[in-house]
This record gives sequence, C-alpha cells and structure tokens, in this order.
Amino acid sequence: MGNPWDDVLGAEDRAVFEAAGWGKDVGFGSRPVLLVVDVIYNFVGDRPEPILKSIEKWRYSCGERGWEGVRHLRRLIGAAREREIPIVYTGMDRRPDGFDQGAWNWKSHRSGEASDIRGSLGNEIVAEVAPEPQDIVFVKDKPSAFHGTHLLDYLIYLGADTVVTTGTTTSGCVRASAVDATQYNYRSIVPEECVWDRSMISHKVNLLDIQMKYGDVKSTDDVIQYFLALPQKPCGERTPSGVANTDEEVPR
Repeated sequence: MGNPWDDVLGAEDRAVFEAAGWGKDVGFGSRPVLLVVDVIYNFVGDRPEPILKSIEKWRYSCGERGWEGVRHLRRLIGAAREREIPIVYTGMDRRPDGFDQGAWNWKSHRSGEASDIRGSLGNEIVAEVAPEPQDIVFVKDKPSAFHGTHLLDYLIYLGADTVVTTGTTTSGCVRASAVDATQYNYRSIVPEECVWDRSMISHKVNLLDIQMKYGDVKSTDDVIQYFLALPQKPCGERTPSGVANTDEEVPR
C-alpha cells in the first residue's frame, strides 16, 4: 500500500528527502498515551454529509471524511481500552466575545458564529468516541494540545514515552500537537486513517511533513497491533481509573 502523499510528492522532492536522509521511523515505545484532538461536532457536523453542505451550518466541518475518521478512531480507542492505555481528549470552547481565542479569530470571517460558544452542541465530543470516566478531558484555546494545558504534566506523571495523536485537523491541531510531542522528546505517532482535514492537499502534505521530520505516520491497523502487543496497563499503576481511591465515606 502506498503513502497518502505519493500523488503530491514530485520526483525531485522525493530525491531530496532520500538524499538528505529524512523519513526514518522513530519506532514505537513501551508506554503510550492516546491523544484524541478535538473530535467534536464542530469538526464533523451532526451527521455524515458532503463537506460543502456540512459547512453551511458547521464552519469548521470536514464533512464525510471526518465521520470516516471517527469510524477508524473508534476501533483504535477500543484497542487502547482493552490494554488500559491512558486516553486524553481535547475539546474547544470559547467565550461569547471570543477573547480567549485571541489571534485564532483573525483568519475566518465567520469566526463570530455561535457554534463554538461554551455550552453549544458543536463543542461536544462525538458520541461514537465519547470519553469514559477514567479518561482525561480538557479544553484548549490554541491548536497544540500542549499549549497552555497540563498535558505535559500528565505525560510526565504517567512515565509515557509515546504520544499517538489522532483527530482533527491534520494541518492544524493534529500537526501542532504531533510536532510538540516530538519537541518534548516523545515518540510521535499519527495513525493515518484516524486524522482528517477539510482540505485533502493539506492533509497529505502535513502527513508527509510529519513522517519526514517529526514522527511516524502509520496505518490504524499497525497501531492497533502495537497496542494489543503491549502488556496490560503499560503506563503502570498511575493509569487513571476514574474510581475513587479511598474506601472512606465521602462527607456530605
């Protein structure tokens, strides 16, 4: 099977990468964390439908390709749960005045729409891949899941060595998070079918960049096999359980 970028990578560019030595796999570690970035209705719409139809209501939407990604992601999450691999979800939210989004508001003339204001359906994580009580969930204000959040704290506490980044969009929040994982010296893995974008050329070129310079772009099946080959609870006893760790009665 070929790479998703094969049809946009010219012969000279391919030769340059090969001559310069780029594209070597970093490989899988032994203590992964699964990162699910912004898989909310804003980015897929409230139903599978062609992208131009979907963005009439949901300006961030990736349309049907987003729902196809959700289908693959559901399989990957199932494998992570089977091995009790920690799962971290990010979402979006913004104040009605958009102040907390800052410069992120500047690039779209539809940034004032209400679909991503706090409490809207658009900010809910898609039900098919919704978090469970043991999962870690937080909202971020900028593309990278690391920027201004406690994600790095969590990874250090868990003793993680690998970050598997999924979600949307490939060229935005996924790329920013996958690159930051590398910058913090984690093995950065991106399952190809579990990320998506509203632009196919952006999707392909950013996967190419990640594979050449930052981490490994793998098939979802490869990552599932990796997960299932790990021992149970690979991050050890600090893996969140969602269950109170005391037998004492909680005061009322």
